[in-house]
Amino acid sequence: MKLPGGFDLSQMMQQAQQMQEKMGKEMKETVVEASAGGGAVSVKMRGDFEVVELKISPDLVKDGDVEMIQDLTVAALNEAHRKVEESLKGKLGGMLPPGLI
Repeated sequence: MKLPGGFDLSQMMQQAQQMQEKMGKEMKETVVEASAGGGAVSVKMRGDFEVVELKISPDLVKDGDVEMIQDLTVAALNEAHRKVEESLKGKLGGMLPPGLI
């Protein structure tokens, strides 16, 4: 379907779908790393928000402070999540309206 100005709607939709597939692939390949407690807990998270690695220092476990381990794990996960969102915003480069991601 041709739109005024010579734009082809089906071609535009096809290009948008290709861009979406490319972005999805790029985000799955993107991995961010975050840590808390001076590196006592570290997390690696993919761009699709899947956690692919979680490391807890043996010294932290040896101390046996479960609450601290939990707090540091949550902090590291939240930081990784923030970094993925930052990466997403950077890759999209302002293509989407504010507040969408």
